[in-house]
Amino acid sequence: METSTNKHTFKTINPTSGKTLSSYNYMTDKTIESVVEKAQKAYLNWRSVSFDERGSIIKAIGRELQNQKSELAALMTDEMGKLLTQSHQEIDLCTGICDYAATEAAKVLKNEERKLSNGNRGLITYSPIGIIYGIQPWNYPAYQVIRFAITNLMAGNSILLKHASNVTGSAQLLASIFETAGLPDGLFNVLIIDHDQSDTLIEHKLVRGVTLTGSAIAGKKVGVKAGNALKKTVLELGSNDAYLVLEDADLELAIEKCVKGRIYNNGETCIAAKRFIVAAPIYDAFKEGFVKAMSNLKLGDPKKEDTELGPMARQDLRDKLHDQVIKSVEKGARILCGGQLPDGNGYYYPATVLDNVKPGQPAYEEELFGPVASLIKAKDDEDAMRIANDSRFGLGGGIFSKNTVHAIALAEKYFDTGMVFINTFGLAEPTMPFGGVKDSGYGREHGGFGMKEFVNIKSILVGE
Repeated sequence: METSTNKHTFKTINPTSGKTLSSYNYMTDKTIESVVEKAQKAYLNWRSVSFDERGSIIKAIGRELQNQKSELAALMTDEMGKLLTQSHQEIDLCTGICDYAATEAAKVLKNEERKLSNGNRGLITYSPIGIIYGIQPWNYPAYQVIRFAITNLMAGNSILLKHASNVTGSAQLLASIFETAGLPDGLFNVLIIDHDQSDTLIEHKLVRGVTLTGSAIAGKKVGVKAGNALKKTVLELGSNDAYLVLEDADLELAIEKCVKGRIYNNGETCIAAKRFIVAAPIYDAFKEGFVKAMSNLKLGDPKKEDTELGPMARQDLRDKLHDQVIKSVEKGARILCGGQLPDGNGYYYPATVLDNVKPGQPAYEEELFGPVASLIKAKDDEDAMRIANDSRFGLGGGIFSKNTVHAIALAEKYFDTGMVFINTFGLAEPTMPFGGVKDSGYGREHGGFGMKEFVNIKSILVGE
């Protein structure tokens, strides 16, 4: 948990032990202004650099991430508690994003010619716009940064980053990696600032776009502030993803993937599987296998190879999750396993399964950002889809069925989310768009779509 020693400093805490890792000072307003000016100057040079030259540097960043993988992975695990093996996987994904963006940007952002209605020639160009300010969360300390920064660097913009304070060390190491890889000075800047300074930065005349990954509450606040300043935003917010297990599902596969989908990254993932909506004929069988698998997960030190579930990132987050479980039980939910705060050091929470989950309970209505699963019985496919869409969120979801054609049809026509996984669980794929609808935000990243979020789509009309 982050703790303040005074209003100008804060500490980062190792969630495995509860001990202090480092102390940091917030920047002064004068320093922030200097960084912004440096970022603007760097952008004015970078926008004229060719895609080939940009791409060679971005690929070098991907390689340098691999060169410093051990150090970065260990630091991420120390700062937020994810399994060390998953920290390594995260860095591999980051390298994949670098390679994809470096290769595809020239195709995605190439000029387009169109014939005008009067017979003249039209040209569409995609021009960088300047400084993009990213406000990022702690749950994927490297990926969240790479996801928006690399895309926008390839588009020709410069970057300001406000990372979550409890992963400040990871942010600074990423900045060092970018520098070592040869990214020109001023293009990627880590700001150690508080919320008030962040709000002021959104309004800065040189900041041209704002992207946030965080909660729906944070998204509304940032969206309002950016909107008042007429700044373009991309908001990747929370969710309560539903995974449908239909009557014809491969039960063994469904249980395996649903467990992974709930506890990956210690359950602290916006696109994690959270609500499990199971057809009535197989509900009891799924419940038995799912609860057994969740009960058998090994909770412990995230750096040990046999650990399957590490600590939550902060004490306040664990307290909130436990409160959501207690309130759900008070309103009729039943605990099938877990649900008890363990003794000892660290911010651990056991894999927990709730059933009899109904509207009005936090387990049904809210995002449970940790290893707590909600089981819901559905009468049939139509009822399962109704329950899945009965949410203010719409980031991702899943369907398990041996009839893939039917599952794809459900996903395409009825699932009110930005992403759907069929007979699997997934997190992010560089070649596919990432984003949601409703209270899960708006805008897209990955798949080339993110490269067009913060560019000027410019029309040039040429007369005879």
